[in-house]
Amino acid sequence: MEQHYKLYRVRELADNDEDFILTLAETFVEEVSEDVERLKDAVTSKNYQEAYQAAHKMKPTIDLFELGILDDLIEVQDWGKFTKTDVDITEKLNIVTAAVDHALTEIKSDFNL
Repeated sequence: MEQHYKLYRVRELADNDEDFILTLAETFVEEVSEDVERLKDAVTSKNYQEAYQAAHKMKPTIDLFELGILDDLIEVQDWGKFTKTDVDITEKLNIVTAAVDHALTEIKSDFNL
């Protein structure tokens, strides 16, 4: 439990309300799994604006669950925001994707989702 994510800030936000924590975990699983796919597709197709929007949308949730990849996600976001055609962002995308995948698997297991 809480190997690839942390609940400290989630618990603080939820004031230790277990039902609300569960709701936040469910939302993480639903939203972030869609957003990371959107981000991967955008980077692959070099759709800079879409990559920016997907990464930007993910930031608060990634930060709240403390995945430890916020700086990497911001680099991917900025790649899209500033249309950095001369930068290969694949490595940072892979770091973000791997961390999200690990957190999704663990949260699903921890919360029986």
